[in-house]
Amino acid sequence: MNDGHPEERGTPVGRRVFLGTLAAGALGVVAAPKLQSGLEGFLGGAADKDPTGLTGLLPNGGGFRYYSVASSVPRKNADTYRLEIDGLVDRPTTYTLDALKALPQTRMVRDVQCVTGWRVPDTPFEGVRLSRLLDAAGVRPTAKAIRFTCFDGTYTESLTLAQARRADVLVALRMQDKDLGHSHGGPVRLYVAPMYFYKSAKWLSGITLTDEVDPGYWEERGYDIDAWVGRSNGRDDAPTS
Repeated sequence: MNDGHPEERGTPVGRRVFLGTLAAGALGVVAAPKLQSGLEGFLGGAADKDPTGLTGLLPNGGGFRYYSVASSVPRKNADTYRLEIDGLVDRPTTYTLDALKALPQTRMVRDVQCVTGWRVPDTPFEGVRLSRLLDAAGVRPTAKAIRFTCFDGTYTESLTLAQARRADVLVALRMQDKDLGHSHGGPVRLYVAPMYFYKSAKWLSGITLTDEVDPGYWEERGYDIDAWVGRSNGRDDAPTS
């Protein structure tokens, strides 16, 4: 996933062991509570400039790890951000950030679980239910899945249409009760609450309806396409929802 995955090849188990070993060695850098917010911001900014992904191995006060599979990611704001919905739909649509904010918002609080092992409990996300955007676009009967693309130019994800229509799948604009920052995939990311966090694609820019599942970036590298927490990728984590 964008969150929690440096770019590399291999199986989920081998990578999980590798990351767990390195992260364990970095635990001593966690600052006192009054410094945690600053540390999180520092690591997020450093990760933006770190093409190796190694910055993300350091734990931060918020519990998240920062990774990108691209060497650099452009920043988008209300003037430059666009989300395109196309493919097997009757009404292809392009949303601005303001247009997404004007739609009814849903807030949910769930644990975030990374397939590499770290977990952030009780994390609020807020945004537009993906099902609402699909209904507005008019999904054609031949559509069976969705391909998600991101403005980092590299990352992709996938869901079946049935998964995408769940009430706990959001096009998220806010996290932890504040607007999504760049390091967390802002201004807009996907949030798939019951699945491992690699399914919640950062820097979301495209939603394309397709006639079959097109495996995403990490699925092409050995991760499960159906990434239910506790029921995939050889893990038995407690469900997040």
